[in-house]
Amino acid sequence: MLHLEEVLSWFVVCTYFFVKSFLIFFCSPIMKYMGDYPSKQERSPVELTDQIFLVAIQEDTLQDEVYCQILKQLTENHNRYSLNNGWQLLWLCTGLFPPSKSLLKHVQKFIETRLKENLALECRHRIQKVMRSGCRKWAPHSVEVEAIQNNITKISHKIHFPNETEQVFDVGTNTKVWDLCQMIGNKMELSSLDGFSLFIKISDKVISQNEADYFFDSLRQVTDWTRKNRPGKEVFPTTMNYQVYFMRKLWLNVIPGKDLKADCIFHYHQELPKYLRGYHKCSKEDVVQLAGLIFRVRFNSDRTQYAVIPKILKELVPENMIPILSPEEWKRNIISAVSKLGQKSVDEAKIAFLKFIYRWPTFGSAFFEVKQTSEPNFPDIVLIAINKQGISIIHSKTKEILALYPFNKISNWSSGSTYFHMTIGNLVRGNRILCETFLGYKMDDLLTSYVHLLMNIVNKQKRPNIPA
Repeated sequence: MLHLEEVLSWFVVCTYFFVKSFLIFFCSPIMKYMGDYPSKQERSPVELTDQIFLVAIQEDTLQDEVYCQILKQLTENHNRYSLNNGWQLLWLCTGLFPPSKSLLKHVQKFIETRLKENLALECRHRIQKVMRSGCRKWAPHSVEVEAIQNNITKISHKIHFPNETEQVFDVGTNTKVWDLCQMIGNKMELSSLDGFSLFIKISDKVISQNEADYFFDSLRQVTDWTRKNRPGKEVFPTTMNYQVYFMRKLWLNVIPGKDLKADCIFHYHQELPKYLRGYHKCSKEDVVQLAGLIFRVRFNSDRTQYAVIPKILKELVPENMIPILSPEEWKRNIISAVSKLGQKSVDEAKIAFLKFIYRWPTFGSAFFEVKQTSEPNFPDIVLIAINKQGISIIHSKTKEILALYPFNKISNWSSGSTYFHMTIGNLVRGNRILCETFLGYKMDDLLTSYVHLLMNIVNKQKRPNIPA
């Protein structure tokens, strides 16, 4: 048995190392951020805010300690540079998590006795907001840190659209992805937001955001995931360049002509690239008619552009169809198709294009070229199309649909950095489809989203009517 002196000795040692670790985790980075702690190795502001907030977000029992250390560094601090940086940290902290009930009144009193500070009122407001909306799950994004370092508390974020336009929207610390989608939908005057989503384009990936997440949490999650899954020893900078897109993700109830703004801003510009890559099965007559519409959209009624048709065939005709006619033959056929359009406007041409391809079973699909290794009757390289009907296996050359698996027949699926697998039918005796692809994460997310949406619709239909 240990003697009392030994127990006390171990307690002192453990306490020493705990306090030392605590100082390293919280006090040191706080003081470094505020400029009160000289350091030979310079750290970026985001690295320091990560050290301050990450552990506290993961372990809520430490959140009060972060508040206390920031307030301690601000108390009787007469260094204006240090004070400004300390209030920046308090501003960030009040947007991530609130103090506990026992500490709340002390934090509020601290703020209320310093209302002359520029960020005091903001901090008081942010505490109330985070108490209502709930805690963040990730440390501040570099955009938030950079904004507050420039004394910007109202963050404006650029959102890109498929028609190559962009608009700026105000995004707060506690703005959720769905909140931003609603703001965009209202401003764009869309008749419905069903099926729309925000996407983050970072590095060579385009990743859908979860509508239930906080916007800046989602950005951090995607950034960290991309850095973690970088190929080989590729090094990403602390701050990664990205773009945020608002686009249609699920094409469940899309009827061309029903929502003209959605058709002209989103649907046409999302469907056109897939058509030009040659993913759909279509005839020469289809291609000529559609090329006339595409020409009208691009050049309106400018006949002087007829001369460039042979040079821009890839922008008018699916790549797999170009060889069937000579450039001059294409030119003659396309000019003839354009002449039949009469006074049709650019937007009317977009709607006509969508109505034409809407008849095809592959309309509204997301296409993935994969190598399948499980079905001997299929070619090695196939196209997989995911749309409202389910998952289709398509011959990559003939564009014939080899198989269609409705969502209710798909019992299981999984993905990794180099594969996508799914089971058709019973889990025990079902048929497994094994695919090699670097886009498994995208296929997984899209399939999951369609299944969840359809399940929600079924559950609503089954829900009994509640009498008024």
